[in-house]
Amino acid sequence: MRRGAHTTTASAASASAVLSVPAAAPAEAAAHYAARLAFEADVSDVRADLLAGVPGIVVVDSRSEEGWNQGRIPGALHIPTARIAELAPSLIDPAATVVTYCWGPGCNGATRAALAFARLGYQVKEMLGGFEYWVREGFAFDTAQGPDQRRVDDLTAPRSGISCAC
Repeated sequence: MRRGAHTTTASAASASAVLSVPAAAPAEAAAHYAARLAFEADVSDVRADLLAGVPGIVVVDSRSEEGWNQGRIPGALHIPTARIAELAPSLIDPAATVVTYCWGPGCNGATRAALAFARLGYQVKEMLGGFEYWVREGFAFDTAQGPDQRRVDDLTAPRSGISCAC
């Protein structure tokens, strides 16, 4: 059998880490992945919408003042998670879709912030990868000292800077 070829024998399935739990039925899988996309956005899509000036999207950085000063997405609002209930109603139109971010994939701060916005009645998505992947994909960011940008990490995005067109 050639490398990478698929097999359907019972013995291969029982020895497979991937197939030890069978894949979901296609309709169930479609519902699952559609639901994930309703809750999440990636940094490339958020950047594309910000550059295009898509109305009705508000990006919120939920980190501390120190994190905000270290670097942030241009145009984002700074609302630390603990202050969302207090500040969001006066800063964000309830008809807007809020996109939350925090440090990166090892941090659940954006998830906690998204929960806080949802509890206030906002439509909300979490930006996967957070500020870390914004920077690693080579996108410009603001700091307390002014604008900054780093080279693309080619483990996260094409070196060309052209979208991977996922």
